[in-house]
Amino acid sequence: MSDRLKAYARAGVDVDLGNKVKAGLPTLLKTAHRPEVLGKVGSFGGLFRAAFPKMRDPVLVASIDGVGTKIKVAVLMNRHDTIGEDLVNHCVNDIAVLGAEPLFFLDYMASERLDPDRFRQIIDGMVRGCKKAGCALIGGETAQMPGIYHGADYDLVGTIVGVVDRAKIVDGKSIKPGDAIIGLTSSGLHTNGFSLAREILFNQLGYRLDASLGKGAVLGHELMRVHTLYLPQIRKARAKVKIKGMAHITGGGLIDNIPRVLPPDVNAEITLGTWPIPPIFKVLANAARIENEELHQVFNMGIGMVLIVAAKDAAKTVQLTRGKIIGRIVKGERKVVLK
Repeated sequence: MSDRLKAYARAGVDVDLGNKVKAGLPTLLKTAHRPEVLGKVGSFGGLFRAAFPKMRDPVLVASIDGVGTKIKVAVLMNRHDTIGEDLVNHCVNDIAVLGAEPLFFLDYMASERLDPDRFRQIIDGMVRGCKKAGCALIGGETAQMPGIYHGADYDLVGTIVGVVDRAKIVDGKSIKPGDAIIGLTSSGLHTNGFSLAREILFNQLGYRLDASLGKGAVLGHELMRVHTLYLPQIRKARAKVKIKGMAHITGGGLIDNIPRVLPPDVNAEITLGTWPIPPIFKVLANAARIENEELHQVFNMGIGMVLIVAAKDAAKTVQLTRGKIIGRIVKGERKVVLK
C-alpha cells in the first residue's frame, strides 16, 4: 500500500485495492460492447457515437433504477452473481415499454469496503445482462463509504439509455375498449416487494433460506430468480403486430403500473386465474393477512410485463410471446379492475 494513502485506508477506504480491482474491467467488459462506443473504460465519461441513420427522428430514452432490498437476500445467501443481471434487465424493460432499443448502461455500486469477489460477481451479472440485451456497459462508479454502509450491506443502481424513432414510440394513446391485455409471466418476485416478502417469510413464518415451498422449490432459489428480460419477446411481437401500449409490472404491481399507459377514459379489466402463479406468491398470499387487491399492488403475482393489442391481434401476440390473455380494455377512468 502506498505510504501516502495509509491514513485514508485507516479511515476505511482502500484506494489501492479499488484501483487493482478496477484494472481488470476492460477485459470483463469486452462482451458488453457496441461499435458506437468510443474511448476506453476508466475515462471521466463514457463516449458513445450517436448516429442513427436508419431513423428519421431518433429520440433518446433514459431510465434509472435499483434492485431494492433484494440485496439483503443476496447478502444472506452470499451470492451476488445474479443481482447485476437483475439490475440490467429491470432497466432495459423500463425503456422497452416505450419501444426503445437499449444503447448503453452505467452502474453505481456503494459499500463500506470493496470486496473483490463480490465486485466481480456483480459485474459479471451486468455484463451478462448487457450482452443479452445488446447494449454496452460503458462506465460506472464504485464508492467505498464507511460510516454510511455497514458490514456486507451495499447498494446498486443502474442507468440505461436507449433510442426509438419518434414515429414508433409506444405511448398507449390508441388504446380503446375491446383491446386485449396480454400478460408475460414473471420468474418470481423480480426486484420488487422484497421488504414485505422478507417480513412475512423470515419474521412471521420463521422460514430459512433452505425451506421447501413444495414441488422442488427452495425458498432461497425462488427469491434469487433473475428478473426476466422481456426485450426478445417484445421485439418478436412488434415485428408482426401493432402493440398499442406496454407496462413493466414492477413496484405497484398490476394495479399501479398498467394505468400509466392508459388513456383517461378506459379501465383495464384483469381476469384472475388466467395465468400460473409461481410458488413464492402462493406462500405469501396464504400467509399475508392483506386484501387481494393489495397483493396485486405490492407484488407482480406472476405477471412481469403487459402488452395491449387490438382483439384481432391477441392470438398472434400470444403465439409470438408465449404470453396469456389476462384481460381486456373497457370504458372507465384509468384504473385496473380485478375480476
